[in-house]
Amino acid sequence: MLRRDFLSASTALWAGSFLAQAAQAAQAAQPEPTTETIQPLSVAALGHTGRGNYGHGLDTLWLTLPQTKVAAVSDPDPAGLAASQKRFSDAKPFRDYRRMLEEIRPDIAAICPRHVDQHHAMILAAVETGVRGIYIEKPFVRTPAEADDVVRLCTEHGVRLAIAHRNRYHPALPVLADLLGNGEFGTPLEIRARGKEDKRGGALDLWILGSHVLNLGVFFAGKPLACSAAIFLQGTFATAQKIEDGPEGVGPILGDEVHARFETEKGIPLFFDSKKDASERSAGFGLQIICTGGVIDLRMDAEPMIQVLKGNPFKPASDSRAWVPITSGGVGVPEPLPNIRALVAGHQQPALDLISCMESGKQPLCGPEDGRTVIEMIHSIFASHTQKSARIPLPLTKRSHALSS
Repeated sequence: MLRRDFLSASTALWAGSFLAQAAQAAQAAQPEPTTETIQPLSVAALGHTGRGNYGHGLDTLWLTLPQTKVAAVSDPDPAGLAASQKRFSDAKPFRDYRRMLEEIRPDIAAICPRHVDQHHAMILAAVETGVRGIYIEKPFVRTPAEADDVVRLCTEHGVRLAIAHRNRYHPALPVLADLLGNGEFGTPLEIRARGKEDKRGGALDLWILGSHVLNLGVFFAGKPLACSAAIFLQGTFATAQKIEDGPEGVGPILGDEVHARFETEKGIPLFFDSKKDASERSAGFGLQIICTGGVIDLRMDAEPMIQVLKGNPFKPASDSRAWVPITSGGVGVPEPLPNIRALVAGHQQPALDLISCMESGKQPLCGPEDGRTVIEMIHSIFASHTQKSARIPLPLTKRSHALSS
């Protein structure tokens, strides 16, 4: 059996009911018996212990898929590299990721570090050495200019890149999209998104967790057209003198409280808010779609991910209302996929989508242009604030960092 045939058999599930059937087939399908050796796709994992490590399991993900094999791993930290060898006994270790990519020439590069300042260089190195696919930890890159560069290079070289906004791949999302499109919950009025609002609340929360919810907000509201925002520090409108170099390689940041409003192509206003230490154990991390016939709540990385409270949210009910789950099976239906956590939180669904796109030539559900949109949204918040909360049209004219001179 050819590798293309093997991959096609593993991802033929993408026809039919979109991601739900994909997940079911990913769980059930096994390759047909054959005497011919099947060569799995080779993966090289790029890590950096102490500077983002290996992300949220972006290295070990590939051990769970029969279509892939981790051929090599890189880590400039000796102790980190030694630990990785215990996870990947058959993978060749490297201290330098460039040398690894040049020597191994993998099919897929898994760019794992959470520190975003390393991402652009790692993507460029992977593309230059001929990878066919890239799976990268969020945040994507630091600036719109870096995102422009990645979009251009991936297009020119035919590389498929997917960003680990794993909730974007949840099989219940298309179910909810259909329900909203059919008017099941009335007219969507607004979308409200919040970060984790822990000690990172404000600008850092916007970067690290806000990227998740902004990505989902765009899925429902369409591309952002303009942004108006205000940023505060300890309750006072933040001034440029308070700009500092943020952790995790995000670059300049400002403020511990962020309030932003986006105009969108579907006419649904999208809000993002984050305030330091405002949440009880990250209870607010997610987004709510406020409709005339109910409130839809999406909790990041929770199961069920989506629940709805039916009824007009502005009209007090005479009797009690209850939250009802929305799963890949429908409204009020228990999740039919027993491996839902592995598919979403374990990144299997994004990886299967990436592999399918490498074969078909389609773009991943969360590709470089989707990542660029989120990066521009983050920078538009900073840009609006520095211009006294002015309305900032998108796409941005300035492609460098919005907080740089």
